[in-house]
Amino acid sequence: MDVGNRDALILPVPPEPFALIVGATSMEGGSSDAVERSLRRMGLKPERIDGSDVAARIAAPRFRLTFGAVSVLAGPAASAALDLADPDHPSTSLLAASLPLRWRENGACWVFIPERDGASASSTEQPTRMREFFKMMVLLIDLFDASHIFWSPARLWSDAPQFRASIAEMLASGMPPVLHLVAFRRKDVGDGASIGTRGLALFAGQELEARIPGGWTVAEMVRRLSRLALDMMLNGPVQYARTMRGLEAGEWIEVLPPLGNTGHRSTVVVEFGRDR
Repeated sequence: MDVGNRDALILPVPPEPFALIVGATSMEGGSSDAVERSLRRMGLKPERIDGSDVAARIAAPRFRLTFGAVSVLAGPAASAALDLADPDHPSTSLLAASLPLRWRENGACWVFIPERDGASASSTEQPTRMREFFKMMVLLIDLFDASHIFWSPARLWSDAPQFRASIAEMLASGMPPVLHLVAFRRKDVGDGASIGTRGLALFAGQELEARIPGGWTVAEMVRRLSRLALDMMLNGPVQYARTMRGLEAGEWIEVLPPLGNTGHRSTVVVEFGRDR
């Protein structure tokens, strides 16, 4: 997991979530008809579209895929999407992922953007919508024999087979795969450092940030923050300040929700400590 101090030169998180996969072979040019037939055999009902409104993310040929109540725009990744997913950029996080050297040059990258609609625009509908989207991604990872997947809200690369397995586990247990959907970023703060989440807001409307207590490791912080993130993904945002017991005896956690609308990202401040 990449939680290094890489927050210089931050690139923005794109407004619409998308997934980008690196397949095993090229899927451009004359193979597009074969890809369309494969998508149809998997029951994804591919429909060719002009897609001028998503041309910055998706190159031709562009499709609309349908899976249950979810529709997804799909096609070869355009340069802008590939630039946003650059694994060497300081803004990008990697979870046990090491991409091939020429990952973006062999035409094997496809991007998938879930479409918005009136029925799924509310925050209460978002978890269900994303759950159906990830079900579709399991099928697409298999179809393209994908090696890696990029999740834009977290700006996070994962190993595609591991991502697929984590989604299968989510469908069985109901527990979202936090580490594949939320990035944990370390940054220097004054005379210390903190860990903050990125991508949690898509599911809970809030992010988390916590200073690293003296003597604590990054791994200890991520272990604890990921549990808080999972609780928010399942139960919603933090509405009021509270103090609770931590993972170990004598450990405590204090959470402070943001005060009203500050016009900035909604961030829950977390403080960890141990009784003396």
